[in-house]
Amino acid sequence: MPDWEKVRRGAVNIEVADHLRAAIDSGARLRVKLGIDPSSPDIHLGHAVVLGKLRDFQELGHTAVLIIGDFTARIGDPSGQSATRRPLDAAEVEANAQTYLDQVFQIVDREATEIRRQSEWFGDMNLADTIRLAQRATLAQITTRDDFRKRMSAGGAVGLHELLYPLLQGHDSVAVHADVELGGTDQLFNLLFARDIQRESGMKPQDVLTLPLLEGLDGVQKMSKSLGNYVGVADGPADMFGKIMSLPDGLIGRYFLLVVGSNEDELGEIERRLSGGENPRDVKVELARAIVTRFHSARDAAVAEEAFSAQFRRGEQPEEMEEKVLASDVTTVVDALVGLGLTTSRGEARRLVAQRGVRLNGVTVDDPDSDYEAARGDVWQVGKHRYVRVKAADPSGPR
Repeated sequence: MPDWEKVRRGAVNIEVADHLRAAIDSGARLRVKLGIDPSSPDIHLGHAVVLGKLRDFQELGHTAVLIIGDFTARIGDPSGQSATRRPLDAAEVEANAQTYLDQVFQIVDREATEIRRQSEWFGDMNLADTIRLAQRATLAQITTRDDFRKRMSAGGAVGLHELLYPLLQGHDSVAVHADVELGGTDQLFNLLFARDIQRESGMKPQDVLTLPLLEGLDGVQKMSKSLGNYVGVADGPADMFGKIMSLPDGLIGRYFLLVVGSNEDELGEIERRLSGGENPRDVKVELARAIVTRFHSARDAAVAEEAFSAQFRRGEQPEEMEEKVLASDVTTVVDALVGLGLTTSRGEARRLVAQRGVRLNGVTVDDPDSDYEAARGDVWQVGKHRYVRVKAADPSGPR
């Protein structure tokens, strides 16, 4: 595949495309920046989209510059937010960063990655330095952000600390001398704003490339752990395979493009197969196999595929499943679902039961508030692919 085709594959915005293409074609070695805010310890396939693009640049010989946002994570990225986010403390950020990086390096080449922390350039800044940095931007520039304008027009609060976020992110590009910055489409404002900060600092502005926000397993909302529609990079092979098999058929091609990295010819062949009447389930098996192979191994993918076939095509429960201890204060179905980690909230538990998506020992549960007494060996099932066996009840109370 030609270098430029590899770079632009899957991209939504490229600013400035002609300039970036000329740099790629010239053989120049570019510094390609990606900033990550470790606001949670785990990453999912939505994060893998932009990380995969960073890997593309690495494979073409460019330098990947991965910035750990140990300052901006304490603010919380306001992009797309309808309310001010809770700031994290330094200990939370550092703990998240460690597990985050372990998962990031399942995608990008660790040896070819320059890892930088914002604390290198922000750690020793005093108030005077901060004021000088703030002089490089105007309030009018920052408040043109769509999410800020919407929040203010609705009478919502915009914290002064949030206004600093794009300024700090822009200064990162100055600090690392970025030639290109990558991000999701929700980051476009910040990435373009960084070009202005670089100009104000006497530097050539970076080129910008954005990638789509990947829809989650519900097929509607962007992938998010809080929405429960995610596939985690750290998910086990069987769980990952099963989740992909639950993906809506309409997203098969999009996942091949954005997660697997299929080229246009391969995508065309997939579309021809689907439009020609091939069972989408069979194509989805190939997708699941490719994704599990990418994050685990071909052997793990084969084992997961066989387990899936046994479980769902032949109607068998998996021989191996996660086991968890329940607290002794669990007394209802809702308590159990939350306690076992099968749902992230009581509201989600109620919705799943109402949708007849919960089974206990093979029997569909129809009342979320029905009594439940934990018993060793009970098997809870949520949806088609999530099983948890109750290991024991913990007499000591909540975990």
